[in-house]
Amino acid sequence: MGFAYVLAGVAHFLSPSMFARIVPPQLPRPRALVYLSGIAEIVLGVGVLFERTRNVSAWGIVALLVAVFPANVYMATSDELDLPGPVGNVSDAALWARLPLQAVLVAWALWYTNRPQSTAARDE
Repeated sequence: MGFAYVLAGVAHFLSPSMFARIVPPQLPRPRALVYLSGIAEIVLGVGVLFERTRNVSAWGIVALLVAVFPANVYMATSDELDLPGPVGNVSDAALWARLPLQAVLVAWALWYTNRPQSTAARDE
């Protein structure tokens, strides 16, 4: 999972204009948000690779997925969105399918969080 988020974060810096187009128009400074989310993906992706930072990084990924969900909704619902290249050829069905995929990604991140200790383990 860590490498997937690092790669996704790097992509924000390789194609910032494409990512800025999917930021809902109600949000300010799309390019700054793209860079910020790219940095977050890189940092959190690296963080889940290490046991010491895995829990907090996984929770950060959950928060990030919730924060970027409006962009996924905007992609699926906007008739005005014109994305370049292969992303522009993605079907509406694929864009709508991406919405429940966010729940799968949240579940994947939650799998990386620490489980609470059982009462017995705490008493020992």
